[in-house]
Amino acid sequence: MKKKHHHKKKPSFIKKWSSKLHLWFGLSVGLIVFIVSLSGSMYVFKDEIQNQLRKEAIYVKAETIREKPLSIEVLKEKITLELNEKFPVSSVEISLGKNKSYKFLFYEKDKKAWNYFDEVKINKLIYVNQYNGNILGIYNEKYDLFPILKSIHWSLLLKSDWGKYVVGIPVILFIIMLVTGIILWWPKNKNARKSRLSFDWKKVKSWKRKNYDLHNVLGFYASFIALLLSLSGLYFAYSWVKNSFNFALSGLAELPKEKEIKSPDSLLAKNNSVFDLTILQTQKLYSKSSSFRIPLNGKNKKGKELENIPVTAYGKNGRFSERNQLIYDKYSGKLLSNKPHQKLTNAEKYANANYDVHVGSYFGIFGKILWFLTGLICASLPVTGFLIWWGKRKKQGKKTL
Repeated sequence: MKKKHHHKKKPSFIKKWSSKLHLWFGLSVGLIVFIVSLSGSMYVFKDEIQNQLRKEAIYVKAETIREKPLSIEVLKEKITLELNEKFPVSSVEISLGKNKSYKFLFYEKDKKAWNYFDEVKINKLIYVNQYNGNILGIYNEKYDLFPILKSIHWSLLLKSDWGKYVVGIPVILFIIMLVTGIILWWPKNKNARKSRLSFDWKKVKSWKRKNYDLHNVLGFYASFIALLLSLSGLYFAYSWVKNSFNFALSGLAELPKEKEIKSPDSLLAKNNSVFDLTILQTQKLYSKSSSFRIPLNGKNKKGKELENIPVTAYGKNGRFSERNQLIYDKYSGKLLSNKPHQKLTNAEKYANANYDVHVGSYFGIFGKILWFLTGLICASLPVTGFLIWWGKRKKQGKKTL
């Protein structure tokens, strides 16, 4: 009687090509995925760590608190004289909590540079007691761990304008790897699916099998959040990704552009207390906000001269999603425009929230913990994946001998 031969069923066309793409892309961009994932994961708790390390600078002593703080112009002049920097003060962030110090920022970029350290001419944060003008802390953010981690994550320490594409292309390939990974993981029946959702190492002694399970099980659980992380990262890098989000959320590819408001008081002499007037009005309008930021050098992030004074009021501490935008006349301090968060379109709201989504703060401390763990798992996938490939390669090599 002839024995029946059970031939192993060949994988489907989709699984076959998913396996090839998963391997090719993994070997080609695995190192970049490892670096970007690890640096991103380390960046997640930036605020929590800095708030602890900078406690003495963030909070002013209770006995120094007065009814009114000193004028912004007075504080600005005092900082400029004490630090003797060749660059002007860029902006100030004011907390609505009376016990928190003002944060003055010196920031300047070199457009011709090719790497992070040359591109950032200065990035210095000064904590100042607004009641007596004493400097509580000076932090050279250019060489601080977290801005460096952010640059590694964003552009591998290359110039931010084009370095984002060096990271962006591997992220697109990583998304394909995540999708193909789910296809390869997905079993044909429920019983097989259960075994791929958890570790069962009671009888497993081989490190190769354990490594394989780590790649499969952890990769599956992390893949869905990793997709959100990847897409929210690409939102920053590529306009076509941002436009796709805008269209899906509001039916228009591009966000409505803010119209330049011509100053009605341009012929008047500039009020020396113009910044103090903007502070008082902003505090009245958004008394429940956490803080607000005012540019002081008359320029935007791109170095273009500002027609007026744009003020951004943040709704919650450590969050950028709830953002209210005000515009004041730069000569008289008169309020020209007030655009609260509630009146924004869905696309505009998401534009403000994308950073919070990307770092997990949008979902609170639980989101940050989950994002941190997902980042670590994503960093492990190229390592465990490489070991799987290397083990198979060595096995095949032995067979040919």
